[in-house]
Amino acid sequence: MFAAMTAGVGLKPQHFDAAASAAIDGLWFEVHPENYAVEGGPRLAWLEAIRERHPVSLHGVSLSLASDAGPDAAQLRRLAALARRIEPALVSEHLAWSRWDGRYFPDLLPFPRTDEALHCIVRNIERVQAALNRPIAIENPSHYLRIATHEWDEIDFLDEIARRTGCTLLLDINNVHVSARNLGFEADDWLDRFPASRVTEIHLAGHTRDPNLGASLLIDSHDAPVAPDVWRLYRRFLERAGARPTLIERDGNIPCFDELMTERAHAEGELRRAACGAEVTS
Repeated sequence: MFAAMTAGVGLKPQHFDAAASAAIDGLWFEVHPENYAVEGGPRLAWLEAIRERHPVSLHGVSLSLASDAGPDAAQLRRLAALARRIEPALVSEHLAWSRWDGRYFPDLLPFPRTDEALHCIVRNIERVQAALNRPIAIENPSHYLRIATHEWDEIDFLDEIARRTGCTLLLDINNVHVSARNLGFEADDWLDRFPASRVTEIHLAGHTRDPNLGASLLIDSHDAPVAPDVWRLYRRFLERAGARPTLIERDGNIPCFDELMTERAHAEGELRRAACGAEVTS
């Protein structure tokens, strides 16, 4: 029905008319399912209209996969119903927690990478995949502080989760850059170790400097264009891994649709170059 997915953008209500009428091969859109998991109404009708023209991806922000409480059952039913209705090309979630003891927190919170956390996350992912009857992709998070009680290397942890559950990985390259700057590791080396064969989606986004600490603390703000350093890392990964569906995320300081399409075209160009001969090496 659709051309192969190449580069997409996050779908915003102010861009509905332009998105619905865009005739660009490979273009796709991503939404947070929490905004559309309803039984009817104009918002859902709007998403269905977009889905008739373009592939849609669901990118969750609240399943709280790293919580010992597990995904909320009612929320999971709503997600499954939306997925059946929209038939998304991809479904993904963050490796974080946001719910505990019946309370929800408006953030994607970190956790220690321990054996206990691994078992909990695997169980939660298996519950989600069983409800959806499909694998999901798990995103590497942004890091802002060192946690002394980690028992696992981050890449080994992600790879083990994918091995045990059959899920895939969403590689957020801006998160890699932000985390490397904040924690003091080499983004290039980290990216070169990442299991490329498990990646089914890539995210690119902008970031900002902390207003008090400056460049010593980068914030994954999604309110600016993709930075040159992130484009360079993206190109490096594609040279090794080959092309993957890639999303431009923009959640603040939303530009006009044409400006987003210009940034999307940049990603499309990198994907075309990568499609000319890169091979997956790991």
